[in-house]
Amino acid sequence: MAIPHASNETSYLLPPNKEDWEGQGIPDFVYEQEELMMEGVQWPRGALSLLNTPPLSHFDSALCSAWRQRMELGLFRYPLGELPTQTLPGTVGFVAQLNVERGVQRRCPQNIKSVRQEFDPEQFNFNQIRPGEVLFRLHRKQDCSGTVQQEDILVVINVSPLEWGHVLLVPEPARGLPQRLLPGALRAGVEAVLLSSHPGFRVGFNSLGGLASVNHLHLHGYYLAHRLPVEGAPSEPLDPRGRLHVLQALPAPGFLFYTSRPGPDLEALISRVCRATDYLTDCEIAHNLFVTRGAPPGKATSSSALSGVRVILWPRRPSFGIKEGEAFNVALCELAGHLPVKTAQDFSSLTEAAALALIRECLLPPAQAEDVRAALVALIAREEE
Repeated sequence: MAIPHASNETSYLLPPNKEDWEGQGIPDFVYEQEELMMEGVQWPRGALSLLNTPPLSHFDSALCSAWRQRMELGLFRYPLGELPTQTLPGTVGFVAQLNVERGVQRRCPQNIKSVRQEFDPEQFNFNQIRPGEVLFRLHRKQDCSGTVQQEDILVVINVSPLEWGHVLLVPEPARGLPQRLLPGALRAGVEAVLLSSHPGFRVGFNSLGGLASVNHLHLHGYYLAHRLPVEGAPSEPLDPRGRLHVLQALPAPGFLFYTSRPGPDLEALISRVCRATDYLTDCEIAHNLFVTRGAPPGKATSSSALSGVRVILWPRRPSFGIKEGEAFNVALCELAGHLPVKTAQDFSSLTEAAALALIRECLLPPAQAEDVRAALVALIAREEE
């Protein structure tokens, strides 16, 4: 996928000499709450890519230009060209992509045995990455409105990318935080989606047991120039005040949190989601989470109606390690309808029914799913008025 060159974003580029990379320091990407775009970002009619069509936001320009330079410098495990892509025939709208190199060359998962496993400094972590892999530090200016001060977040290339612009959002790596979602990390992920003017920039989180391969707190962010089923999937309220909904539609049932307003409403959503993931973690229930622009809760809506932010949470069966021999592994993007497929044979033969069968294997048993649903409803009901 072609990425436009951004002539005004040189501050996020590495110097020509490799010896100077470490001494350059990490540039700050500074933004204000007013730059968060809740409205006005939509899928264009007929066009499936905005990365080829300006205007990009300041955030997109910084990320894309710096990411592209790292690709040209060979800092990734493999070069990423235009990925073969197809929408699987059927009612769901799965977007399947052939990414052979990621299936072969991605880092082997760590030895994870528990959703609550502590951080181990002896294992690979993001304090060990090479100079040049960090693109910039996300830093939000504090304003006078009483909004929560956002901690700084490193934006790091994923050296085994799913798609163009695939990065990791890593909060203060020196703290050695385990892979357990925290409000500051989720806030950075949601705000990154809102800083982008591309409707296909999404952010997600895999818990331990939910196919997180590194036990060091991080979220994924990447561009996908295709609509996904979860953007407009119908939902039913589980709470009379509209704070929690359930998605019953395929690809997989999940819990939906939504807001169309920054400030206090967004902070309430972040708190709500993290209380839910805390409950799941404490109960040793693996989970995946996906942040995307999308339609309000309720009836099925055209995914072009991107009027707010959807955060979808999927409790799931734990899976430790990578399953060999499957067409794809089920984590945050697969549950949202994006299927990175490992082999050309599977890519050519994959059907909607086969994809749904793989996803169903990862869902909670019905009785446990009902228990989790009841627990989350009760958790939201206890929220302070």
